[in-house]
Amino acid sequence: ALIGLVRNLAAEFGPKGVRVNAICPGLVKTDFARELWDKPEVTARIASEIPLRRLGESEDFSGLAVFLASDASRYMTGQALTVCGGSNMWT
Repeated sequence: ALIGLVRNLAAEFGPKGVRVNAICPGLVKTDFARELWDKPEVTARIASEIPLRRLGESEDFSGLAVFLASDASRYMTGQALTVCGGSNMWT
């Protein structure tokens, strides 16, 4: 649903110079996911299934967010960028 919304908003507002993109995170160490990463055995099992062998951290998204907000991405709209340590590459 989110990707569809991003694409529709990009089509609607693109002619007005507004760019719309989304960052789609994998599992990230946040308070919301504390139950998963607060237990070392659970974290180890989950991380073993992620190609980069770790959960994401908020810092992993800051560079991408700055890029999307900058003129460096001025010809980019309607995109959903997955940041997941590689866990979604087979889905």
